[in-house]
Amino acid sequence: MLVSVAVPVPFLPLLTYRVPPGTPTPARGTRVLVPLGRRAVTGLVTGPADDAGLADEALRDLSGVLDDGAPFLPDAIVDLALWVAEYYLAGPGEALSTAMPPFAWVESQPRYELTPAGATAAEGERDESRARILRMLARGPKAARALAAAGAGRSSVDSVLRALERDGLVSRVQTLVGRAQAFRTEIVATLTAAGLSQACADPSVPPVLRGPKQQAAIEALAGAPGGLSASTLRSRGVDLATLRRLGARGLLRLLEERRERDPFAGEMTTPAADPARALTPEQDAALDDLTAMLDEDKFRTALLHGVTGSGKTELYLRLAAHAIAAGRRVLILVPEIALTPQVVGQVRAVFGDRVAIQHSGLADGERHDQWHRIREGAVDLVVGTRSAVFTPLADLGLLIVDEEHDSSYKQEETPRYHARDVAVVRARQAGALVVLGSATPSLETYHNAETGRYARAVLQRRVLDRPLADVQVVDMRDEYAANGPDVILSARLVDAIGRRIAAGEQSLLLLNRRGFATTVFCRQCGHVLDCPNCSVSLTVHRTRNPAARAVCHYCNYSVQVPTACEKCAAPYLEQAGFGTERVEVEVRRLFETARVGRVDRDTMQRRGAIQKVLHEFRTGALDLLVGTQMIAKGHDFPAVTLVGVISADVGLGLADFRAAERTFQLLTQVAGRAGRGTQRGEAIIQTLHPDHYSIRLATRQDYPDFFREELRYRQAMRYPPAVGLINVIVRGRSFGEAMQGAADLVACLEPRQAFAVLGPAPAPLARLRGEYRAQFFLKGRHRTAMRESLKRAIAGMPDLVRRVTVDVDPVGML
Repeated sequence: MLVSVAVPVPFLPLLTYRVPPGTPTPARGTRVLVPLGRRAVTGLVTGPADDAGLADEALRDLSGVLDDGAPFLPDAIVDLALWVAEYYLAGPGEALSTAMPPFAWVESQPRYELTPAGATAAEGERDESRARILRMLARGPKAARALAAAGAGRSSVDSVLRALERDGLVSRVQTLVGRAQAFRTEIVATLTAAGLSQACADPSVPPVLRGPKQQAAIEALAGAPGGLSASTLRSRGVDLATLRRLGARGLLRLLEERRERDPFAGEMTTPAADPARALTPEQDAALDDLTAMLDEDKFRTALLHGVTGSGKTELYLRLAAHAIAAGRRVLILVPEIALTPQVVGQVRAVFGDRVAIQHSGLADGERHDQWHRIREGAVDLVVGTRSAVFTPLADLGLLIVDEEHDSSYKQEETPRYHARDVAVVRARQAGALVVLGSATPSLETYHNAETGRYARAVLQRRVLDRPLADVQVVDMRDEYAANGPDVILSARLVDAIGRRIAAGEQSLLLLNRRGFATTVFCRQCGHVLDCPNCSVSLTVHRTRNPAARAVCHYCNYSVQVPTACEKCAAPYLEQAGFGTERVEVEVRRLFETARVGRVDRDTMQRRGAIQKVLHEFRTGALDLLVGTQMIAKGHDFPAVTLVGVISADVGLGLADFRAAERTFQLLTQVAGRAGRGTQRGEAIIQTLHPDHYSIRLATRQDYPDFFREELRYRQAMRYPPAVGLINVIVRGRSFGEAMQGAADLVACLEPRQAFAVLGPAPAPLARLRGEYRAQFFLKGRHRTAMRESLKRAIAGMPDLVRRVTVDVDPVGML
């Protein structure tokens, strides 16, 4: 019997292996151990394989089956991952890896040990390199890396080991690394009947206890019919050795029980919503429409288009309750880890412990345990970020994608899937309803609603009829003319912040750029301090280290900010531009008594840091919060009455056809954080381009007009949603190598009449992490033809395959 197996190795297709005689054929979705080259790796069975055209001597046997009983991955998740692999042009093993929890893969690590001949040859060996390795192996088997660390370089050690293996002095053995299961267990002790007799001090039973520790153990367990853990008994002075001795005498029973790691420990509690609270007429109508779709028990996609503060989350909770009451399960996706605790708190307040979470901010053990809870059917509802779309949740009836427009749903590494689109495919497979919620839908989603492909429910008014924030635009050209080019906060914004602090209200300041200064340049020769690995200038950070450092935000290269120009040696270095770090410094300078917090990637590196800052802000411990786009999404801060956008133009200058859309979405979303309580909100937007349509329409929060304006541009330029798009990057050690590889690939694309090819040309980031990059695009309405043509072209150039990055339906163009 032959089976197809996906292994987690980039670019590899499905591989065929033989099931050894006497081994039951593993079911689809089962993990198996397979030989691959000179090592063993974990693979996943995707089904039976066709033996047509395969030479029997070329086939290799499975090395083992890791799962007994039920398959590790359900059929539905295997199907979904294989669809992702096909659509996004990734290897099946890469896509299936995305669906796996931590600790799921086991692989072999080669180690070397002496043979009997090697043991006798060690003393007489004249070559020092060979002798040293033989002496080290005489103390026990070792990996090549450990041998290299003790002496010569890795390449030298590898060549010596190959020679020693060829001479029969050492042998190579494979040691498995990892475990098929990674549950945390704990020993639990319970009294037997004999132990209970000792505890009751029955005079007819002769005493067998020896010492105070044994007596303490029996007394403690007598008051705990369900048993006590070894760690609890240890805290009472009873060690494990004592428990084992009592167990050997038949006085107690020791069992190993699974203990689930709790990701909710220490989380801030969220008050439960009042289930009897009356909905607005708009909410009532939207809920009726969505509930009717849910009750159809078939695949439907609906856009819930509601302005900020219109109560979309309340509808999510009521829809989820309806689905669960009908015996179906629910998956809620959120774009950022920062939003997960808030949503989880609201969901747990309603649905209790039958809620699980999945996101990369959890410890591996927590993610592992949560994943297995889902797989075992112990939860009704899952909240997670992008990868949670692959969770093995059975009987799925409702998928909710909150803030569906957010670019965080797009994976930046292979497989480059978009979780929103994968959610739609998963709902189609499960016959479920998928609700895409946003105040600023992506153009693709809104276009699907306009053309009737998606249903639509609209919320045009805020809860309690609260007004949208008043939006003012500050033309920074006038500000620079009046006060110089170093102005960060306009006079109008400074005055507004001061009034909020005096009134005990809160403010948010958004700048979607971190760091203190964006550029270091020489005033004498004009030289800019650039990254040696990437085509970008270095950004200055002052608070991450005792001394100011210039950092690359792509490869993380950093260097202390020099005191003189590295090119002309002049001491006239200037810092230009600013990020969130500089804004925080400026706010603290202007408002010395203000309590200020900052949310960006620099301050949120420690686990729980963002939850702590957001909790402090929500409870009034902070007056003002400075941050990047992380503060613009989904948060509900009732005391915020002012939002300031420091520079609305940050994204408009990018070489990206989505620049205007992102700008409109970000401005609309962040303005929506103001005025969600009883006080009216205000937003002040600082910009150099007050007449740009994305900014002008964002001030009115007029999405329909923005959609029409932007769609005209996309149709004229033939960009999505008018056509499909594939972005292809080819990397090389030199610019010429990258361009030549891209040109060769373009030449192999057929049939060209089905799509257009733009390029190749240098990528906007022409060098990244030490590699040069060339880029070309495929544009057309025939998405399948584009993918198949590119797939054939890459397959025909095996020497190029590891230097190619393919992004189907890209959301970024860099």
